[in-house]
Amino acid sequence: MEIAVIAHDGKKADLVQFLNKNKAVLQNEKIKLIATGTTGSKAINAGFKTKTMLSGPLGGDAQIAARVAEGKTKLVFFFKDPLSSHAHEVDINMLLRVCDVHNVPIATNEASAQLLLNAIALQL
Repeated sequence: MEIAVIAHDGKKADLVQFLNKNKAVLQNEKIKLIATGTTGSKAINAGFKTKTMLSGPLGGDAQIAARVAEGKTKLVFFFKDPLSSHAHEVDINMLLRVCDVHNVPIATNEASAQLLLNAIALQL
């Protein structure tokens, strides 16, 4: 199962903490992580095998949306920072829309991500 991980700058540390907290599940051989550029680098530095795309503002969100549309990515964790404005808001909304169109779960905060991951852990 391919899971995309993305985080705005103000939430990258929270996402890495979430990954570390759930290391046992996320390092299962059945799970493959992909990420936008900078988020992916942080995941790799934390010890997670992660395929990186471009940085979000440079097209990484669009690359992940394409993988969702192709049926490759089955789940997206996108830790959004609701207190900051983002120049590439259009790309973010496109990713959210593509997930909705293709019925792919997307968690935009730690609480929803944990619920989804707990459900996945029961099936592994």
